[in-house]
Amino acid sequence: MNSRVIHSRIRGLFLRIILIYHKLFLGLLFAACLVPSLAGQADDSLSASRRVVAAAALAAKEYAAGVPAAGGRINRPEEVDEAKQFIDQARFDVPLLPAAVRAFGDSALAAFRALLERTAPPAAAQHLADLVAQRIATAVGGRGAIIPIPAQPPSLARGAQVFHEQCAACHGDTGRGDGPKARRLKGPPPADLTDPAALGAVTPIDIYRKIMLGVAGTAMPSFEETVPDSDRWAVTAYVATLPYGGSRSAAVFAAVRRQLDSAIAAHSDRMVFDAYLTFEQVETEVRVRNPGLAAELEDAFGRLRARVAAQGGRSGAPDAALALARGRVLSGLERAERLIADRSSGVSLLGQSFLLLLREGFEAILIVGALMAFLGKAGAAQRRREVAWGAWVAVGASVLTAAAIELLFHATPGQRSALEGGTMLVAAGVLFFVSYWLLSKIEADKWHAFLTGKMKDALSAGSGLALASVAFLAVYREGFETILFFKALLSSGGSTDSGAVLGGIALGAAALVVLYLAINRWGMRIPMKPFFAVTGTLLYYMAFVFTGKGIAELQEGGYVGTTVMEGAPRVPFLGIYPTVQSLAFQGILLALAIFALLWIVVKPSAISRQPSG
Repeated sequence: MNSRVIHSRIRGLFLRIILIYHKLFLGLLFAACLVPSLAGQADDSLSASRRVVAAAALAAKEYAAGVPAAGGRINRPEEVDEAKQFIDQARFDVPLLPAAVRAFGDSALAAFRALLERTAPPAAAQHLADLVAQRIATAVGGRGAIIPIPAQPPSLARGAQVFHEQCAACHGDTGRGDGPKARRLKGPPPADLTDPAALGAVTPIDIYRKIMLGVAGTAMPSFEETVPDSDRWAVTAYVATLPYGGSRSAAVFAAVRRQLDSAIAAHSDRMVFDAYLTFEQVETEVRVRNPGLAAELEDAFGRLRARVAAQGGRSGAPDAALALARGRVLSGLERAERLIADRSSGVSLLGQSFLLLLREGFEAILIVGALMAFLGKAGAAQRRREVAWGAWVAVGASVLTAAAIELLFHATPGQRSALEGGTMLVAAGVLFFVSYWLLSKIEADKWHAFLTGKMKDALSAGSGLALASVAFLAVYREGFETILFFKALLSSGGSTDSGAVLGGIALGAAALVVLYLAINRWGMRIPMKPFFAVTGTLLYYMAFVFTGKGIAELQEGGYVGTTVMEGAPRVPFLGIYPTVQSLAFQGILLALAIFALLWIVVKPSAISRQPSG
C-alpha cells in the first residue's frame, strides 16, 4: 500500500472522529438548553395547579357565605361575585396544567361557573372544588405537592415583620383595615383581620391561598411572585392569631372547634382526624403541662372519630353516643386551652395587687387609728403602746399564717387543684362580703362598734393583754383576708406571674407608708367615700374573676364537671369560661350583687319613711 492511500485513510478517520465529537457537542448543548426548559415547564405546571386548586377552594368558601344551604337565592351578592371572579381567574391557568388533567380542568371550571350562575346549593360547589383538588393533586404528586405545609411551625416574629412591610399600608399596623392607603383604595375596603366574625370560619390554608392569589375584585394583589413561600406561611400564621389577641394557641383551639363542627355536620371521620392533626400543633405543650389531659384528649378524638364513622352519612341530629363523644372532646379542649392559652396580664395583676394591699392596709391603719383615738378620748393615751404591740403581733401572726398556707399547698401537690379552686371560691365569697361592706357601711359600722365595746371592757378591767388582744383581733382579721386574697390572686395568675403580684405588693407597701406619714404628720384628709367606692368595685370585680377561675381549677382536678356551653363567651381576664358550671356560679354572684345594691338603695328609704316617736 503506497503512502498516498495510507494518508487518505488517516485523513478520513480523523474527519469521522471530528464529526462524531461535533454531533456529541451539539447533543449536549441541546440537552443543556432543554433541561431548564422542561424544568421551567414543570415548575409552571405545579404553580398553575396550586393556583387552580386554591381558586376553586376559595370560590366554594365565598359562594357558601353568600348562598343559603338549599341554594336558589343569594343573600350576599358580593360573596357570590367574588366566587365567580376566583373561577374566572383560575381558567387562565388551565393551559399550564399537566396535560393529563388539562381537559378535565377546563370542563370542571366551566361546570363550576355554570353552577354559580344557576345558584346551586353550596354543597354542590364544595363537592366540585374537592373533585378538582383530588384530580389535580393526583396528577402532580399528591396533596402534599398542592398544599406544601411547612415542616416546622412558621415564625410569628417573622410573620409580624413581613405583615408590617407588605400588608400594614392597607390593613393597618394592628390589622383593623385602617392603614394609610385604605381610604384611597377603589372597591371594597381592606378586611378587618381582628374581627372574629370575619375570620372565624377562615382556615390558615384559606389565608395562605388568599395571600398567594390575592383577592379577586379587591385591591389585594397576589404575593406569589414577590414574597417567598416561607414568608407567606409566616404571615398566614401571624394573621390567624389577630382575632385572638396574637395568641397562636388560641387560634389553634378555635380552628379545631370549627373543624369539629364541620366534621359533625358532614358526618366525616376524616375531618375529625384533620381536627386532631390541627390539635397536634399544641398537643406537645399540653402533654408537658398535663400528660393525663393530653392522653384523655387523644382517646376522646379517637372515640369521636369512631362514632362519626359509625353514624356514617345518616342525616338528622347526631345520636346520643355521638353527642356524648363530642362533648368529651369539647370538654378536654376547654381545659387544655385554659392550661396553655390563658395568660393573665402582668400589668393587670400588678394593678390588682397594688390596690388590694393599699385597700386592706389602709383599712387596718384606719382601725388602729380609731382604737388609738378612742384611748385618747378616754384619757388613757399612755396605753397606746399595748394596742401597738397587739397590732404588731397580728402582723407577725399573719406572716406565719401565710407560711403555713404555702406549706400546705406544697405538702399536698396531688390536691393542688382542689386547694387553689377552694381558696379562690372562699376568697370570692369574702371579697363579695367586704365589697358589700364598703358600699353599705352598715356591717362595717357594726364591726367598729364591736371593737369599741371591747376596748371599753378592756379599759374597765385594766388589763393590758385585753387591750392588745382587741388590736390583735382587728389587725389579724385584715391580715388573714389579705393573705387569702393574695393566695387567690397568685393562683389565678399562675406561678410565672408571681413577679407582677410581688411588684404590686412592693408598690402598695410604699404607698401605705406615704399615706401614713401624710395623715399623721401633715393631717391630710382622704376622701373616704370615693376611695371606698372605687376599692369596693375592684373587690367585686376580683370576686367575680375568682369565682370563674376557682370553678375552672376544680374542673381541672375533676372535682366539678365541665359542660361546654357552645356560643357562650370566653373572656379569661374576667374569669368567664364557656361552661355551664362556671357561668352558673358567676350568675349567682351577679344576682347577689344586684340584690345587695337594691338593698342598699331601698333600706335607707324605708327607714326614712318610718314615723318617728
